[in-house]
Amino acid sequence: MSNQDNEFGLNRHLLNQLSDLGSCGLFLPKILMRIRPSFKQLGQIMRQLYFVGTRSMIIILTSGFFIGLVIALQGYNTLKQFGASESLGAVVALSLFRELGPVLTALLFTGRAGTSIAAEIGLMKATEQLDALELMAIDPIERVVLPRFIAAIIAVPLLTAMFNLLAVTGAYLFAVDWVGLDAGLFWGRMISAVDLGPDYLSGFYKSIVFGVVIALVSVFQGYNAEPTGRGVAVATTQTVIVSSILILILDFILTALLI
Repeated sequence: MSNQDNEFGLNRHLLNQLSDLGSCGLFLPKILMRIRPSFKQLGQIMRQLYFVGTRSMIIILTSGFFIGLVIALQGYNTLKQFGASESLGAVVALSLFRELGPVLTALLFTGRAGTSIAAEIGLMKATEQLDALELMAIDPIERVVLPRFIAAIIAVPLLTAMFNLLAVTGAYLFAVDWVGLDAGLFWGRMISAVDLGPDYLSGFYKSIVFGVVIALVSVFQGYNAEPTGRGVAVATTQTVIVSSILILILDFILTALLI
């Protein structure tokens, strides 16, 4: 294959990716137009919130605890060289609340729940369940897509808060029980260093944006998947790839805007 053919294939792939992103953006208004506040719709959202949120807690909490241990270990070894080990609590909190908490939670949520949403909707399309809903005059976007979309948006900020909590707990256990730092000094430096506005709320805003991205990409990939087993597999893979790349790009943009 010549270099010209390789370049043509790469350009076509990039154009397809850009086209998918454009179609994904146009899919958002279709979802939002289906929002009709009702107890029935609320019940569907709560049911999906259990599947995508509650069932993701184990991996989020476990990862958060051990990541807190790792941050504390690395931070302590670095700060000790400069005689500033008492600032470990501040370093851990700022790292988690500003960056690591929302980003790592979003990436873990993508691998656990985002792929599940894409695969479930893709399988419903492959088995003609979405077509059956349309035949019964039931809007598949309103019945299938919308509850999963909103549930994912709600779940990511909540899971981010839990991730941060377990990470801080892990860092505290390492700093106080393992290394022997003073507990009051650990919490005092953390509280004095963390500003609720620019620190915690910036991470909260990021988690909301990441939740929207993951939810939109997941439902879009599943809803537009080829109605075959291979198509479902491609949709789940694309969900992880596209969501992860967008999360990292948006993290840089949001950090530059919120800093």
